Amino acid sequence: MSERLSFYGAAPEAVKAMLAVSQYVGQSSIEHSLAELVKIRASQINGCANCLHMHTEDARKAGESEERIYLLSAWRESQLYTPREKAALAWTEALTLLPQNGASDADYALLAEHFSPREQVDLSLAIAVINSWNRLAVGFRTVHPNDVRGSARAAA
Repeated sequence: MSERLSFYGAAPEAVKAMLAVSQYVGQSSIEHSLAELVKIRASQINGCANCLHMHTEDARKAGESEERIYLLSAWRESQLYTPREKAALAWTEALTLLPQNGASDADYALLAEHFSPREQVDLSLAIAVINSWNRLAVGFRTVHPNDVRGSARAAA
């Protein structure tokens, strides 16, 4: 796979705006550990290798366990996630898969049970932002660092 376009180079003003929203999300009411789980789960759904590489690494640096990272795609069947995390992951899936499933009343009720109105908005914005980054990276085939290193080894 080769990169189609460097969106950073092609539209630096757009990327600057996206980074500003990402910075807000990083300083929002949503705890960092939960934000990383949300980013990983949305990136799994969207098949974004670049974002998965980045956010699993960030989660590890922040102290997330390998086991919870590995089991994230099966979070519904695991007891390793708190009720608050499960509510956030359900909302992440609902908003990421919005065209297919919509945002159900059940998912929203779970969200409202565990998150204040401010946190609901901040979490929804975090989900929107990672989905936007996923679409840019997947659409333009951003090559993640392991692919770059692997290509260099293969060429040697």
